[in-house]
Amino acid sequence: MSPNLKSSVCAVSYLNTVPLVWGMLHGQQRDLFDLSFSIPSECADRLAHGRADIGLIPSIELTRQKLNVIPGAGIACRGAVRSILIVSKVPFAEIGTLAVDSGSRTSVMLARVILAKQYGVEPLLLPRNPDQVAMLDVADACLIIGDPALLLDPATLPFHVLDLGAQWMDMTGLPMVFAVWAARAALTIQDPAPFLDSLRFGMLHIDEIADREYMARSISRQLAHEYLTRNIVFELQEPEYEGLALFLRLAGELQNQTDLRAVTA
Repeated sequence: MSPNLKSSVCAVSYLNTVPLVWGMLHGQQRDLFDLSFSIPSECADRLAHGRADIGLIPSIELTRQKLNVIPGAGIACRGAVRSILIVSKVPFAEIGTLAVDSGSRTSVMLARVILAKQYGVEPLLLPRNPDQVAMLDVADACLIIGDPALLLDPATLPFHVLDLGAQWMDMTGLPMVFAVWAARAALTIQDPAPFLDSLRFGMLHIDEIADREYMARSISRQLAHEYLTRNIVFELQEPEYEGLALFLRLAGELQNQTDLRAVTA
């Protein structure tokens, strides 16, 4: 890449990304990058195919691509995440089919790990668009992530509801990291400062973000603010990276077991 060109950065289009890119949109980092938005899986694919230099990528991609993690900022939780839910018509230990958001990768693997480790089931996955009613028409349960999950009120749903952030924390005692900033391995090592500074500028303007975003997301202003300040952790520290390493290890073990069963079946 020419030194005169801006690095192309792909970020996720969900509410939980807005504080991370606020400085890139409105602050001193505004002219540093060529910023675009997409769903998590598409951001990962853009890096894989060289259509982006840097991305806010699903953490599971660290096992699939050679990427350099840009430390310090990302999307994580230390308990209930609110935006990653399994909604099930049957008890979790009886789930045989799981409809999953076709735009998700980390959350799908997290669901697989939790259902296998905690409930002893490995359901058939059915990729679908994120519509709870349509998903439950074809499967025992569905995985809803991101803004579509925020449209649901878990307390009022007539189904079994599992918050995967809370379940992971209960299971491991560690935070769950859903996405990290990462760059293609071919690039020079990236300075993490602009990414942290963009986030910190966003956190200073969190009230403004909630005011601007809640109506566009069709949720209440209170939910938007609480979600960004209580459910999501944006600055990643040692416990987050410990949780990330554990998740990647468990995901790898589960995938190896699945592949072995497929070979020997």
